[in-house]
Amino acid sequence: MKAAIAFFAFIACAAHLFGQDVVGHWKTIDDASGEAKSIIEIYKDKDGSYYGKIVKLFLEPNEDPDPICTKCPNDDPRYRKKINGMTIISSLEKNGTEYAGGEIMDPENGKSYNCKIWTEGADKLKVRGYWGFFYRTQTWQRVDRY
Repeated sequence: MKAAIAFFAFIACAAHLFGQDVVGHWKTIDDASGEAKSIIEIYKDKDGSYYGKIVKLFLEPNEDPDPICTKCPNDDPRYRKKINGMTIISSLEKNGTEYAGGEIMDPENGKSYNCKIWTEGADKLKVRGYWGFFYRTQTWQRVDRY
């Protein structure tokens, strides 16, 4: 019995030390208002890389219920495409406890940034977009239902 308890304690500690899986649904929070903005589904593709797509938008009653990306650059394949369902995180590779080497795109301004993500516990995801030495980090919250 003691061996089983020690084994499960080891597994719990190892999961904490080596990071939680990022696959799942995450609620994004607006930096300025603190309000929920969207739900992002992060998934592992058949190529082994990690991607994130918008699966739900939290919109104000007066906003377009099915907006398109008008801020994306004209040469971006996402230009004038629906934001709901849009892939905004691409080509992340797992490296230890972080997932990096890919990009994140902000549909509000159409700009893409280098990206890395990592978990803090089971329910918080740190998402960092950076350009050179400048970066911004957001904390997203894991959700089961949305």
